[in-house]
Amino acid sequence: MRIGIFTDSYKPYTSGVVTSICTFRDELVKLGHEIYIFAPNYPDYHEKEEKVYRFYSLPSPTNPDYSLAIPVYPGMNILLKKLDLDIVHVHSPFLMGRVGLRHAKRYNIPLMFTYHTLYDQYAHYVPVAQKLAKDMAIKYSNHFCNQCDHVVVPSTEVEEILKSYHIRTPVSVIPTGVPLHKFTGKKNNWLRENYNIPEDNKILLFVGRLTKEKNLEFLIDAFSLVKKSQPNTTLVITAQGPLEHELKRQATRLGLSLETEVIFTGALPFETLVEVYYSSDLFVFSSVTETQGLVLIEAMAAGLPVVAVSAYGVQDMVDSGVNGILTNCDLEEFSAAIIKILSNPDLYKKYQANAIIKADSLSAVNTTLRLNEVYEDLYNQQYRPRRNRMIDFGSWFGS
Repeated sequence: MRIGIFTDSYKPYTSGVVTSICTFRDELVKLGHEIYIFAPNYPDYHEKEEKVYRFYSLPSPTNPDYSLAIPVYPGMNILLKKLDLDIVHVHSPFLMGRVGLRHAKRYNIPLMFTYHTLYDQYAHYVPVAQKLAKDMAIKYSNHFCNQCDHVVVPSTEVEEILKSYHIRTPVSVIPTGVPLHKFTGKKNNWLRENYNIPEDNKILLFVGRLTKEKNLEFLIDAFSLVKKSQPNTTLVITAQGPLEHELKRQATRLGLSLETEVIFTGALPFETLVEVYYSSDLFVFSSVTETQGLVLIEAMAAGLPVVAVSAYGVQDMVDSGVNGILTNCDLEEFSAAIIKILSNPDLYKKYQANAIIKADSLSAVNTTLRLNEVYEDLYNQQYRPRRNRMIDFGSWFGS
């Protein structure tokens, strides 16, 4: 099939959405599909990628790393007729999602939407009337879902949320899988080779975005508590985002060294990120608003047990007491869970073995096969009948 992906974020921007798109794209191509991506462009990024069409964009006023597409592409209608897409798959209900919706309706193409983000949880970015913004985000995304033929969500928690919103569109739970073939033959000393981490320190790792919803102030506070019991520990934060300077100041105020105790690596390419996972001892995750938390499974693929706040999306990924520990958003409880795992070698080995088993169950190959089934169902069960209905509709008016 020829599948058109419409997304508000894509390379070089780093996020779970971008990782999801790239992972599924690579596996779908192996299955014989042709994937075309429609995405924003980014300043100073000039990598040419086959079958990727870039829309002119402007930097986001709240996040300069993020580009907002101007949803106009000269010759788009001619291009889409030439591509003759079988499926339109959008990854946002906003700018590029609306472009995908418009063209899917125009050419009677089945429309799928992956609901990556609980949009109402980002109302804190609106400077005023946040309650109104939250309500509007829910209503807007619900309306968009109901214009699609199928909605994919990455976790059962998000599925339950959509049910509570009375979404009429069929919903499938398909998490983004992990490309396990990229997690073989990796070294376990990359971090120590590149940063001044004491040899006997245990390394706690966070991977994500440096944004408010990731709750990183909480994580740094919790780490300062861990240090009192486990002084030979280092927290590595592999991420970029608008809160970097503020978080560094917080660590410094707590008396934590930015050279050896709380290390910010910035964003790293995936190949290097895998080395970072293998260089670490424990994955720590404080986010309170996730639809999946893909980095949790990536960490498990490298054999890392997890301590995480029990939030939406996380509960599907981490089996508390099996491959890690889920806690309330409580500093004492979170830090105690970290100390418990670090101080108990037998418990650590148990969680480590089970983490690898969990990651195997969510391989990119397996989750892509599930996505492929939905594509085929849309094409075979909805695509042709819809075109027949359009013909009958025209005949009814005598056209």
